[in-house]
Amino acid sequence: MNELRPIDILLVEDDPGDVLLTREAFSYNKVRNTLSVVNDGEQALAYLRREGPYADAPRPDLILLDLNLPRVDGFEVLREVKDDPALRVIPVVILTTSEAEQDILRGYNLHANAYITKPVDFDQFARVVRQIDEFFFTVVKLPAK
Repeated sequence: MNELRPIDILLVEDDPGDVLLTREAFSYNKVRNTLSVVNDGEQALAYLRREGPYADAPRPDLILLDLNLPRVDGFEVLREVKDDPALRVIPVVILTTSEAEQDILRGYNLHANAYITKPVDFDQFARVVRQIDEFFFTVVKLPAK
């Protein structure tokens, strides 16, 4: 099990409603982890590389990644993360509305750690967030920062 330190999560999501829903789900589940949010793929890569306004950003322990993003799409963000030796150990969970088989296959081919279709119902979404939290921060052993 991981030590009981707060976990840094990066949410890459351009839909303000989904960002709010995620924040509310974390609050509802009393998840004490830190949630940082960027709104497009370009910002995600700058955050992960600690460039520009993200120079002091914490390195995330987990990335929750939407696929349909402006500027740089989620697949390209995933490719960049998994091609970078300094970033590839960060687990990436695709959290998207797409149920398309080709998107699921492409995500796993690019080494996503999980692919989850966003539930629209808040209670189901809150349950998914709780399960992600429990799995990645209770069951799975993550590398030290």
